[in-house]
Amino acid sequence: MKKIRSYFILILAAAFLASCSGLNKMKKEAGDIKYEVTPKVLEAHGGLVNVTIKGTFPEKYFNKKATLAVTPVLTYTGGETAFDKVQVLQGEKVTANNKVITYTGGDFTYTSAIPYKDGMKMSELVLRTTASIKDKSLDFEPVKLADGVIATSTLVEKHAMPIYMKDNYVRIIPETKVADVNYAINQANIRPAELKGEDVKLLKEYISTVSTDPNKQLKGAVVSSYASPDGKFNENEKLAGKRGTTADKLIKGEFTKIEAAKADNFFSSLTTAEDWDGFKNEVENSSIQDKDLILRVLSMYSDPEVREKEIKNMSSAFEALKTDILPKLRRSKMMVNVDNIGRTDEQILAQAKSDPKVLSLEEILHAGMLATDANDKLAFFKAAGENNPKCVRAQNNIGCALLALDKADEALVAFDKAKALQNSDVVKNNTGFAYLVKGDLVKAEELFNSMTAATTESKWGLGVIAITKGEYDKAVNYFGTEPCFNLALAQVLKGDVSKAKATLDSMTEMCKCGKPSYLKGIVGARLDDKTYMVNGLKEAIGFKPEWKAYAKTDLEFAKFFSDAAFTSLVQ
Repeated sequence: MKKIRSYFILILAAAFLASCSGLNKMKKEAGDIKYEVTPKVLEAHGGLVNVTIKGTFPEKYFNKKATLAVTPVLTYTGGETAFDKVQVLQGEKVTANNKVITYTGGDFTYTSAIPYKDGMKMSELVLRTTASIKDKSLDFEPVKLADGVIATSTLVEKHAMPIYMKDNYVRIIPETKVADVNYAINQANIRPAELKGEDVKLLKEYISTVSTDPNKQLKGAVVSSYASPDGKFNENEKLAGKRGTTADKLIKGEFTKIEAAKADNFFSSLTTAEDWDGFKNEVENSSIQDKDLILRVLSMYSDPEVREKEIKNMSSAFEALKTDILPKLRRSKMMVNVDNIGRTDEQILAQAKSDPKVLSLEEILHAGMLATDANDKLAFFKAAGENNPKCVRAQNNIGCALLALDKADEALVAFDKAKALQNSDVVKNNTGFAYLVKGDLVKAEELFNSMTAATTESKWGLGVIAITKGEYDKAVNYFGTEPCFNLALAQVLKGDVSKAKATLDSMTEMCKCGKPSYLKGIVGARLDDKTYMVNGLKEAIGFKPEWKAYAKTDLEFAKFFSDAAFTSLVQ
């Protein structure tokens, strides 16, 4: 019995030693395993770091009874992140359901992704392996597979591009005051009763008032004189001219002491021998029983004499015309043209700062559009909203001003008020950008796509979202052909680096944030154009010195890390 127990212990010990020996051998020869990583330098796309690892085992390496658990881990300052998928491999005598690697050799392919974090830019991809045979296990030394993560996609510019609703302020508004003088048939003298007429009296008072009002400017006086379309044309032509002479004299008499009237071409005079247009309008607006018949005659004949003859043939109708229509056409129309001069931009801004309630709605909205200081702009639009709570433009523009001050949550409140008044495409566009800068890309995309007609701004927003999702072809299409940083970035990320260079070179002004200039550096590095790279980085650092530290650890420039021109820039 003791001999049996001893043999059993020996068998267990032998098995244990065999297991340990097999695991130790695999650990010792782990350097013979070949690994290939794609991409060779990890990159962040769509907010993820994707990796593909191919491992190849040599012949006589993989113990038939062994199991390997392989875990890629990204390590960086302040932490590490393991890829959530563990690759399990087994020898050919293991009965589990994992990828089998035979004793004669074999390979495996591993693909997974992890969310990108800022700290991952400077990192190492290592492979951690645990080997086991039955209940015995052994950790291998970690294997370094790659350095760092290229995070160029995270440079996407996500600022808002809201649309302000414009004011309708017009500083100079034309105004015309009119008075009619009517004449007796075949007469050109102005009768005393006409001089005492209400419209002539009001015109004289208007001229007097305007001439002393600093906010009104006299532009000219026009006299249009007419003869009614009855009688011979030649006689009517002379008659209209005589009526023009008497009316000119009357109107000019009111301007004898007014300086503005001394300007060349201030007075003008027009005559119409036979006022068929006036005749037609008066007939249309009359209650004459046969007016439809008269209007048909006017449309059928273009010859004035034929028109007059045909109308006179309608004896009953013609009698009504003689008493109700034709007398109104024997007239001179005196028109005084004036420009109403409103506040200048400077005056509007000054008034908005001192007491905006004095301003009209259009003036205070105009002040908001004029303001260059973001806080002034917000204050003016708020004043417009307080005085006009049902004005959608005021509420919308309050939201736009808040976005400019990076107050997206408050902007959403304003846009909700605007939406309640008018849920227009502009409001949807602006609400979408509020969500975009808050980071709610799903809601932003939903709003942009709900618009009846896409705007340049909403397409730009969709382009930003497409870059963030790693959909670079879509992004390029959304941005169109107008050169901008995000378009160039999308072109770089989809591999069209030469196009990105052309886009950047087409930009007329580099943003002071330095991003477009920094992207020039990346483009130069990818094209192996050292001069373009150095100039781009130099320009970016000139705008914002923080780009030094960023470039120093950016693997886009890995090939230049030991280059004197590069190191002199980033030190």
